[in-house]
Parts: sequence; C-alpha cells; structure tokens
Amino acid sequence: MDLLEFARGPAMQWALILLVLGTCWRIAGIVFLKRKPDLSEPRSHGQMAGALRTIFSRSVPAKAFRSRVLYSNLLGYTFHIGIAIVVFAYLPHILWFESVLGFQWPALPNAVISVAAVVTLFSLVALLVKRLTSPVLRLISNFDDYFSWAVTVAPLVTGLMAVADVGFGLRYETLLAIHLLSVWLLFAWLPFGKLGHAFLVFLSRGTTGALFARRGART
Repeated sequence: MDLLEFARGPAMQWALILLVLGTCWRIAGIVFLKRKPDLSEPRSHGQMAGALRTIFSRSVPAKAFRSRVLYSNLLGYTFHIGIAIVVFAYLPHILWFESVLGFQWPALPNAVISVAAVVTLFSLVALLVKRLTSPVLRLISNFDDYFSWAVTVAPLVTGLMAVADVGFGLRYETLLAIHLLSVWLLFAWLPFGKLGHAFLVFLSRGTTGALFARRGART
C-alpha cells in the first residue's frame, strides 16, 4: 500500500470515525450538561425565538467593544467564509461529499476557489501575527490555539501546492496524499479542540438561548 492508497483508505476511515464519535461526545456534553435546578416557572412559548436570538446576537460583538475587536472580527469572518467556499464549492470536494452523502451541488469556478483559498490563508496568517504580538492574546493562548491554527492552515497550503503542482520535487500523487492526510488530521482533531465550534457553536448558543427563554419570574 503506497501513501496515496493509505490516505484514501484507512486514514480517511479512521478520521471519519473519530469525527463522528467525537462529535457525538461533544453534543452529548452540551445536551446532558449538569445544570442547577431551575426553580422559575417555565414559559409556554419563546424557546425557539430565544435560541435563534442568542445565535445571531452572539455573532456580533457588543457595541462597547466593537471598535477594539473590529480587526480580529473582520479577519475571523473572512477566513470562516473563505474556508466554507473552499470546502463546499470546489468540484473535487463536492464529488467527495457526493461519495459520502449520495448527492452533489453546483461548484464555483476554480479561479474563485483559488482566490478564496489565498485570501483565507492570508487572513489566518494575519490572525496568528495578531495573537503573537498582542500581550493579552499571547498570555491566554495555549497548545490548542496554535495546533488548531496549524491543522487549519495545512490543508490550505497543501491543497494550493497540489493544484499548482508545486511540490519541490515531489510527485503530484505524493502532494495529493499529503493534502488528504492533512485534511484527515483536521477531521480527527475537529471535535476535540477549539475547532469544534465550527459546527457546535449554533447548538451550544441555541441551547443557552432556549434555557434563558424558558426561565421567567413567578407570578
């Protein structure tokens, strides 16, 4: 078994298993999290509205801090949107999703994907520079922050190298295998680190909003 066969076979299977099991574990932690007894009288309506309101309100910084976090927020939204475009609008990726899900959707032109990948990469580098140069961010950063950054950047870099066939002497098949392995590493780490917010943020915020919505004062 060569490296590409390994990347397309066992490595992918184990990464998907870890992704599914880890996601279930995180969701169970959110849903069954132990909470103090709620002694307030439950409301009969408003939980869904409270969940949606919390999801959207927490996506915008508070007015008092907006000017201070504007730079980081713009870069954050840039790389989140860019990654979404690269992952879900690139034809080879769509074909992979089709092999797993059984259906596909329209793709964007390759030039658009390349631009999105480069912009995303630059925004991630800018965020790392911000983290390293800010005394506060540097103080509160830990292994999770830097490793999550690295496993997010790796598929972008290796993917751009594979598309451009720039491997510094490596064959295209080797470049593709390295790219796939970097993606599977991202998949395997996704549920266990801070990157889990990518798909759990709406569940956790919605759960919090629903809980607050159903709490009311006794009449």
